[in-house]
Formats: sequence, C-alpha cells, structure tokens
Amino acid sequence: MRIGGDRVEDALPGMQGRLLFGFLALNRGAYLSRPQLVEAVWGDRLPGAPESALRALLSKLRGVVGGELIEGKSEIRLALPADASIDVETAAEAIHTAEGSVSQRHWQHAWIYSHIAVNVTRRRFLAGLEAPWIDEERRGLEEVQLRALESLAAAGLGLGGTELDLAEHAARSLVSQAPYRESGHRLLMQILAARGNVAEALLVYDILRKRLRDDLGVAPSDEIQAVHAELLTRGAHR
Repeated sequence: MRIGGDRVEDALPGMQGRLLFGFLALNRGAYLSRPQLVEAVWGDRLPGAPESALRALLSKLRGVVGGELIEGKSEIRLALPADASIDVETAAEAIHTAEGSVSQRHWQHAWIYSHIAVNVTRRRFLAGLEAPWIDEERRGLEEVQLRALESLAAAGLGLGGTELDLAEHAARSLVSQAPYRESGHRLLMQILAARGNVAEALLVYDILRKRLRDDLGVAPSDEIQAVHAELLTRGAHR
C-alpha cells in the first residue's frame, strides 16, 4: 500500500486494520453498511461491542490514510482519487484487453497485457490474512491467472521466434495448474510443433487422451483432435 509514493501498510492498525482496508479497497466506490464491515473484519468471532470496535478501527484507519478518503457514517466507502491503482482491478482490465487482443490476433498487445495479468495474479491476495471474502477473491484471481497464461501462450505462439520459449513455459504452467483444461494442452502441442518438436507434441496429446479416458470417460474435444490429426500428417511428411 502506497500513499504519495510511501509504503504505509505497516502503519495500518494490525490485522483487523488490514482486513478493513482490504475490504474497502476491493469494493472501492461502493457504500458498505457497518454490519457488512463488521462481518468482513471479524466474521463469526465478534468482539463484545462490534459497533464500538468498528468505530475505533475506522478512526485509526482514517488516521493512516486520511479522513477525506473514508466517507460516510451509517454507510462507509473508500473514496480514492481518480489516479489511484488497485492491483486486482489492473489484472481484471489487463486480462480483458489481452483476450480481446488474442481474438483479433493483435499478438504484441496481447503479449504485453497477458504479462501484466500474470504478474499481478502470481502474488497471493492479502497474504497472511484469512476470511471467506478473501477466499472467494483468491479463487477468482486463480481463474484470471489461468486465462492470462492461456492468453500469454497464444500470444507467444502468434509472435513466434524467441517468444516461443516463454509461451511454452506459460502453456506448461497452465497444463500443470489445470490438467483438464484442454486449451492448455492444445496450445502446448502447437507451441512444441512450432519449435520443431512434433513428437513431443504428440506425446502431450496422448497423455491428455489417457487422462480424460481414465478419469472422466470422455475423449478429447474435436478441436484438439484436429490439431492432433494435423501433427500426425506433418510427422508423416518429415
């Protein structure tokens, strides 16, 4: 957390102050009721006087971030300046741009914004803190990371050349994290083939085929089977 370029997260009032500020920042601009804030900070472990505890916590938080940023009485909102940046918002915007660029085959644009989304989601959301709303946000960011890896692999494949190395790494990470996500296997096959490793690409298909058959009783999708057939044809003509 930075204000005016200075790191200030250590000045927040303990774990509860971090939870409160994190929840306000995640929902910035929205007015949140005091019961919502109490639940976000304490969950089912309520203090003896929740309203008084919240009032004291808000007072301490205002002392750190500035009273003008925390608005309201019965309902509270974090009113950040227009140029304020929150990393989870940055990731959401980046993956939207990256996926749109992939669909339009704007590979360089997709490459840049995929990197942004991957780098943000690689960091653990509110590390060291636990709450149901934090768990939910972490699950959402895990999905954003998978989408970002997919976009990064696709963009690297589209760019080719020296970018294939990082594209392969992204595709392998995607396959490792989501072993039933066929798009990751398809991209890995295509990237390996683009690097001249057709046999290894065929092995990726065989591993996926066996996993889907043994675990789910299904065959790979038509799309990935088409890539497999193309690779078999390419291998026969080598």
